[in-house]
Amino acid sequence: MARSALAADDTGVTHFRLRPGKRSPFSHRHTRAEEVYVILSGSGKVKLGEEIAAVRPLDAIRAAPEVARPFEAGGDGLEFLAFGPHHRGDGEPVDDRWIE
Repeated sequence: MARSALAADDTGVTHFRLRPGKRSPFSHRHTRAEEVYVILSGSGKVKLGEEIAAVRPLDAIRAAPEVARPFEAGGDGLEFLAFGPHHRGDGEPVDDRWIE
């Protein structure tokens, strides 16, 4: 999270890069924080709850707090930013067979 580097108290931004054909190493959700993901390059899929959708550059994806959200890179990899508020202890891992 770049929250500290930006001296931001309540907002965070994180850069993610997935290699071609790889999925997120974990799935998670929040109790309070919604997140917005912006695809920078590549292509792939995002799983929001039980729904899977294709993603491509400049797509913006909103993830409601209670919705689990792993990603999968296509053949050209996937690079994206995640933006959201910081609430200490708010995130929790979710067991999801899709990422195994």
